[in-house]
Amino acid sequence: MKISARNTLKGTIVDIVKGATTSHVRIDIGGGAVVTASITNEAVDELKLAVGRPAYAVVKGVDVSVGVD
Repeated sequence: MKISARNTLKGTIVDIVKGATTSHVRIDIGGGAVVTASITNEAVDELKLAVGRPAYAVVKGVDVSVGVD
């Protein structure tokens, strides 16, 4: 896979929750961290995503927010 985004996090899909039009896909990237992506149900089907499959969380954005407890 070659893409222009520089922030790719390799992991394993641990959960997929499908809604009416959008799915939430959770990817365990190790070290206790899990990334959640909201993508279309169509994308889940086209990529043949399933729990246990390896996947990449690809982060591309123009802004990063910071929060604290």
